[in-house]
Order: sequence, then C-alpha cells, then structure tokens
Amino acid sequence: MKPKQAPQATRSKHREKTAQVRIIGGQWRGRKLEFPTVQDLRPTGDRIRETLFNWLGADLPGARCLDLFAGSGALGIEALSRGASAVYFIDSSPQVTKQLSNNLNTLGHKQSQVVQANSLEWLTKAQSQCFDLIFVDPPFSLNLTGECLHLLSESNLLKDPALVYFEMARDQTALQLPANNWQIYRHKETGQVQYGLIKVDPA
Repeated sequence: MKPKQAPQATRSKHREKTAQVRIIGGQWRGRKLEFPTVQDLRPTGDRIRETLFNWLGADLPGARCLDLFAGSGALGIEALSRGASAVYFIDSSPQVTKQLSNNLNTLGHKQSQVVQANSLEWLTKAQSQCFDLIFVDPPFSLNLTGECLHLLSESNLLKDPALVYFEMARDQTALQLPANNWQIYRHKETGQVQYGLIKVDPA
C-alpha cells in the first residue's frame, strides 16, 4: 500500500490585487505600470493628465517635483517621462510606496525618492527640499486640498516662482488661496472632477 501523500501547504498570503496605469507621453509613452488597489487610490485620468502636461509645456523639463498623496504615481512618473529631473513621492501606504519604488527601478530611474509618510505631517516638518512643481491630489473624501496649500505656503518647499497643481471633487468648496502671490491661472472641470494650476510668484 502506498503511503498517503501529505496535503500541499496552502498559502497563507494571497497575492495583492493590482491595477494598471498607462504613461501617455514622453520617453516611457505606452508603458503600463502596476499599482495596488488600496482604498481611496484614484489615478488621475488620461485626459486630465494630457491637459495638465500641455499646460506645463516648457516649464516641465528639468523641474524638481513633489508628488503628495502619490498613489499610483501617475502624475510624478508622467512628469519624469516628459523631462522632469526628479520627483519626491510621498504616500502613507506601505503597499503603495513599495510598488512605486519597484516601478521606478523597472524604469531604470535612480534620481527620485519614495517616502512612506502622512503627507500633512511631512509638510509640517520637511524644510530642506525645494521644488519647481508640486502635485496636490489627495483622496476626494478627505477634502484636504486647501489645508495642503496653506501648509505649503508656510514651508520653504517652493522655489521662486513655482507651480502647484490641484485636483479635487467638482462639488467641493472653492479654494481659498493662502496669499496674494498665489493665483489660479488654469482651471477646468470634467465629470465629477475639477483641477487647475496655481502660479506662486515671489512674495
């Protein structure tokens, strides 16, 4: 009689669910990158990204960028693909930051940095960096855009001049800009989203 075979061990950990985002322009155009499907993670859509990067135009090549609430990395990696010199990615999720690091390694990009941190807490402490362009795209349900702008205005993170991109729910209250040298010069609404670019001139 043949001895009974031991049952195969079942895996205790299931593979995390992932989705993909496509880079739409620049050197990595057409590349698809995975990101974890964690709660409130909402990549900026292709049409919005195309409009944004058309707005940015000649301001983007060589720019140092900060991607707050980085999520899938769609904004920051698109910026790198189109000529930004480096992006500082901030996100509170360990799954998200791990995948962002993996994606940057896959693309062969070494000049950027991924940090796992609460974006608001990071803004109150980080003073050593200086950025040409900052992406502010928090989860819509948290309604944090205005608070982020005010924290940025109190920091030393902005170059003179600088650009700040914001994205928020269409039905959220209009932004109260933190100072007179902050001016919205691009703004658009599509579906349930409103987004725009703010110019921050020297005070």
